[in-house]
Amino acid sequence: MSHTLEKNSPCKVNLLLNILGKRPDGFHELETIMQPVNLCDRLAFTRGGSGITLTCTEPTLPTDASNLVYRAAAAFLAQAKIADGVAIHLEKQIPMAAGLGGGSGNAATTLLALNELFGSPLTLAQLDAIAASLGSDIPFFLQDKPALAVGRGEKVTSLAPFAALRGTAFLLIHPGFGIATAWAYKELARFPAALNGEPGRAEKLVALLNSADLTVAGAAFYNSLEAPALDKYPLLALYQEFLRANGAAAALMSGSGSTTFAIARSEADAQRLQELVKGKFGPCWTAVVPV
Repeated sequence: MSHTLEKNSPCKVNLLLNILGKRPDGFHELETIMQPVNLCDRLAFTRGGSGITLTCTEPTLPTDASNLVYRAAAAFLAQAKIADGVAIHLEKQIPMAAGLGGGSGNAATTLLALNELFGSPLTLAQLDAIAASLGSDIPFFLQDKPALAVGRGEKVTSLAPFAALRGTAFLLIHPGFGIATAWAYKELARFPAALNGEPGRAEKLVALLNSADLTVAGAAFYNSLEAPALDKYPLLALYQEFLRANGAAAALMSGSGSTTFAIARSEADAQRLQELVKGKFGPCWTAVVPV
């Protein structure tokens, strides 16, 4: 009798992504504030058979060892010394190469789900170490709160929900093209001020978000990777101008892009903005998600 476990896999936006320079190991030193967003992929895990089988509703997504879900499952089974196989089905809702951490979230959800499915053979610290070895954003998704992340993004401190975001809603806009994270980081070399940001922005923004004044906090949102992205894709800058002009409390590109997000003061405001965006920019992928 095979046992199947189903899990939702949320995404995130970066309210701040402040890059502090390049490290000797080739990664970038950064500080970032990540906020979970309740727009989810869905994963189903079934024990049985041998090896790892991964299927997906998105035909362009590879389902072999180049997929983060597959790699997370392989790393888990190896470390837990489990000989059983596992079949995983991934239902994609979150756009890809979008700066929303969909793939990272899928990998973290896989680690948590397999640990549950096989009777918790690994500690959270062991799962965290696997997550950090697979990708910088993955440890964030092992917890479900806003967080401050430092290092290359793998050192995560959970934070209490932000007072300034109470009752608000996100409007996410994906322009129909992705931006490769590796490209965005490589291009940063052309923008020295963005590559070597001033430290301390994260601490300052956390204090502002806790103080409940969204307008003041929203003005302190910052993303170093906008320098190369908005230079190459001016449409992303136009989105932000339009969103702010039409009452968004804040607007920013998330992660390495290409998703732009706005924070509206209510779900109704976010839906109004969504209609305005579609009227102005034509059909594109959008989602309204209450915080």
